[in-house]
Amino acid sequence: MRRIFRLALFRRFASSVREEGMGEAMRKARTFIGMRLRNAAPSALGLAKGGPVRDDAYLHGIWQSLAQEEGFHITAAPALAQERRQVALIGDINLPQCRKYRVEQLAAFWRERGVGFEYAHYQDVPRAARIMQNATHLMEYRLQTTPVTEMLRYEARRLRLPICFDLDDPLFSVSAYETYGNMKAVDPGLKAHFLGEAPKYLSMMNGADILSVSTPGMAEHTRLYTQRPVFVRRNFADAETLDAGRVAMAGRAPDDGLFRVAFASGSQGHEIDLAEIIAPLTAFVTADPNRRLMLIGHFDPDHLPPELLPQVEAIKFSTYTKYTAALARANCAVMPLCDDIFNRCKSAVRVIDAASVGVPSIVGTVGDLQNVVQDGKTGFVATSSPAWQRALETCAADVAATRAMGAAARADLETRWQASDADHIIAPELIKWVEA
Repeated sequence: MRRIFRLALFRRFASSVREEGMGEAMRKARTFIGMRLRNAAPSALGLAKGGPVRDDAYLHGIWQSLAQEEGFHITAAPALAQERRQVALIGDINLPQCRKYRVEQLAAFWRERGVGFEYAHYQDVPRAARIMQNATHLMEYRLQTTPVTEMLRYEARRLRLPICFDLDDPLFSVSAYETYGNMKAVDPGLKAHFLGEAPKYLSMMNGADILSVSTPGMAEHTRLYTQRPVFVRRNFADAETLDAGRVAMAGRAPDDGLFRVAFASGSQGHEIDLAEIIAPLTAFVTADPNRRLMLIGHFDPDHLPPELLPQVEAIKFSTYTKYTAALARANCAVMPLCDDIFNRCKSAVRVIDAASVGVPSIVGTVGDLQNVVQDGKTGFVATSSPAWQRALETCAADVAATRAMGAAARADLETRWQASDADHIIAPELIKWVEA
């Protein structure tokens, strides 16, 4: 039974539900459990004497057969003979935000261009192996070297697939983690773990042909660690984001006279970022009993000044729809970041989320956020502590003007920051890599 009820298998089941539906996932689960109980191999690709094969040996049986029959080596990816392009993406796609911005919206982008696109979690080895057979190109997302990823990379090379490695955080960088301010808010053991994992990401990166990253700052830092070509593919507003924002705005509750400032945190440690502006933010909120700080997502209130707590509204993350509905209640959103290497690589997804629901953002000068905000038109770029407070006071002084600024942010999102092949969204070299 231990072979059946393993965490990795539950993750595979959840991935199958999301990608293929509950019916197909249940069918696969019944087949798998039945074969396990019979001590049968999980797939014809993995047939081996003595019972089921390990995940990292899944392809060994077929490799042996192909080699014995002199069919191991091929001259080109089979799909190329049909004059079509098909991308297979294999990644660590458990995090909802990562999955949305680096996988699902990329799938929609390429499919709109007539390029096939399939993806799999790297622990779903049968699916990962299958989608490579039909591919002309492989993308690897947030992968580190493990026996499983090395086996899948070996199969990609056997199939003669060009490989692009994609990353949206500097997980490979010891210098980024060692100076990352947010690590002060997490267990020291977690930081030690990240530092230990960094070389595994770098090794995987440097085995690819080209690299794609999420921001210009990330590209600059990545080039310190690799000689591979590095290109930018920014996160953008996809159809789901725009539709969810439209629904959230339509369902916005009537004005209750409160002025809300939103701070969203999708992972641990962002208490350190908010601390960058906590003094002017506290002064602003506590100056009027009708003002509120909305904390959306992960946040430890012990990091807040006691005098601010009575005017805090805490909302836990659940679905993206509920997140945007909560965000739509805000009058403005603040997005401070500590100035460190890790944050200089950060993308503007929080600006995109806020703009999708017609909420203007106040941002600092760290990371890519300032490049997505037009200062004074779609939000504010604050360069100092007094500037943060001035921006907040400006938003509160004229709520109608602030609402108009949010509408301008939404319009700018629709015209400049949604899916397109514009150079500021995706480097032309990445398009040529697939379509040439």
